[in-house]
Amino acid sequence: MARPTSPAGADDLTTFRDALAQPGGFVVAAELVTSRGPITSEGGARVLALARDLAADPRIDALSITDNPGGHAMLSPDALGTDLISRGQEVIIHLACKDWNRNALESRGWQLSSAGFDNVLALSGDYPVMGHRGLAAPVFDIDSVGLISLFSEMNAGLPDARRPDSPLQRTDFFLGGVITNHKRYEREVMPQYFKLRKKARAGASFVINQAGWNTRKDDELLRWVRRDGLDLRVLANVYLLSRTAARAFHRGIIPGIVVTDELLELAERHGASPDKGRAFFVELAAKHLAVVRGLGYDGVYLGGHMPAETFGEIIDRAGAYGADDWRELAREIQFPRPDEFYFFDRDPHTGLSSDVVNAAYLESKRRRRTALPVPVKYRLSRRLHEKVFARTSPHFETGRRAYSRIEKAPRPVRRLTHVLEQAAKVPLFGCKDCGDCSLPEIAYVCPESQCAKNQRNGPCGGTRDGLCEVYDSECIWSEAYERLKAYGEEESMLDGPVVVKDNALAGTSAWANTFLGRDHVARQNDADDWAADGTGS
Repeated sequence: MARPTSPAGADDLTTFRDALAQPGGFVVAAELVTSRGPITSEGGARVLALARDLAADPRIDALSITDNPGGHAMLSPDALGTDLISRGQEVIIHLACKDWNRNALESRGWQLSSAGFDNVLALSGDYPVMGHRGLAAPVFDIDSVGLISLFSEMNAGLPDARRPDSPLQRTDFFLGGVITNHKRYEREVMPQYFKLRKKARAGASFVINQAGWNTRKDDELLRWVRRDGLDLRVLANVYLLSRTAARAFHRGIIPGIVVTDELLELAERHGASPDKGRAFFVELAAKHLAVVRGLGYDGVYLGGHMPAETFGEIIDRAGAYGADDWRELAREIQFPRPDEFYFFDRDPHTGLSSDVVNAAYLESKRRRRTALPVPVKYRLSRRLHEKVFARTSPHFETGRRAYSRIEKAPRPVRRLTHVLEQAAKVPLFGCKDCGDCSLPEIAYVCPESQCAKNQRNGPCGGTRDGLCEVYDSECIWSEAYERLKAYGEEESMLDGPVVVKDNALAGTSAWANTFLGRDHVARQNDADDWAADGTGS
């Protein structure tokens, strides 16, 4: 759809939110990668000129500005966006959790709202790389789901600590998230879908998928959203490749984006031509755009390093295809990896997905107990939790009474019980003594010691063939999926409330905090009771 050409600041400008809400519409968002240095520097001036050119293009509905992409320190997105919204341009601000704790993110929220930035794409973020005088320390105090939840609560009116009966003024954020379903294995793909469901429940209204060159997976995402009944608008990521970018993605330089051997071979062959492959890559992006529009996406997210006129060229070329051409074009953009997992069976007529769930996947669910052996320590931990630590367990009250007495005991006694707890948990789980334990929620894989980003609400998008983007080990959520699938519980693994760790509990007994109602589970139960009583309206 075309953005209205009203003067900057006019009331009849279509917002990004309104454009996505229009039935049958198709929104075009263009990605802007910020630069290093002030906006007055050569790099900043170049990006600003590109942004202004795109803002003047009626074919583009919104400009989406990155937040320290690739883990590098870059100009903040709102520094560039301020110029754009003053021109009446719709802007999507990326906000990543890697560099900010929850207080800073809340403060950023007030800043963005005050400046007129309502469209926010919530991200966990890429792990930091080298910075000033060495590697920057990652934050990851909360994750993308926690950020969506925080900003949703700000939309509802956060309580004012100084005046509890008078909530703060509400914000009006239009919140989005990202999903990376272009993954190889079931244990990677399915948790991505479950996390998407959690993002929608936390308050996300739109989602953008990570770049990938497999239209069957693009088709599958839409079918999953519809099958799951998620109230989400979905934008497809169409990225303009180059030979340099294809090489980088093939090597895994950018977490979560994969270029297969077959696609790399094409990129190398066309990249060696006199135009360095420009004609091929532009046409590939135009075909991809035509396909996702034909599939029924609500919009496209155009990315890649290119001048403003190339954005327009891709859009125009895509529009030149006939109404049904996308069906054949979809067959040209299928670059899967060997043994890649799909939730839906293949439609033999289109080469895309059908609405029939993958028969092999369903069979694996039937034979899971014998086919998916799990560690003995998980079986024992699970049983112990069911008998003692679960709030519905027969011995929970006994534990509560015991720890109530321990709380009143002399310090050496309290210290001894804590040491005994750590003596069990450190060798078994690598426990970091955070005091607010999520082990039962992640099938007894510790997010503090075994996840580089401390993800407690599902996996980030950075895995490659099941492995963490930072550690050379299996993603904790892939491990948890396999363990829970053995018990038939994998589909509900992320159905619980949003988990936000209380850092005040660090160094204290997680067992005591569980029994005495101080951990995040108890806080959530208190919040649910508060809402049920009608006092949280």
